[in-house]
Amino acid sequence: MEIYALLAAAIVFGLGALGAGIGNGLIFSKTVEGISRQPELRGALQTTAFIGVGLVEALPIISLVLAFIFMAK
Repeated sequence: MEIYALLAAAIVFGLGALGAGIGNGLIFSKTVEGISRQPELRGALQTTAFIGVGLVEALPIISLVLAFIFMAK
């Protein structure tokens, strides 16, 4: 039964990291696109992007906690 717990932990953490990577890429691509369209909004767009990245980075942290819970059982 332990091998399934390790497999579940690896899948949970891997998908969490993959989702965060895709999310960060989308956030920054749209930020660069917005800055190129309206350079005067650079500060506001960057601030919003960094807040968004902070929220997206919560996903791998939560998935790491879930992975540890799966490994403990």
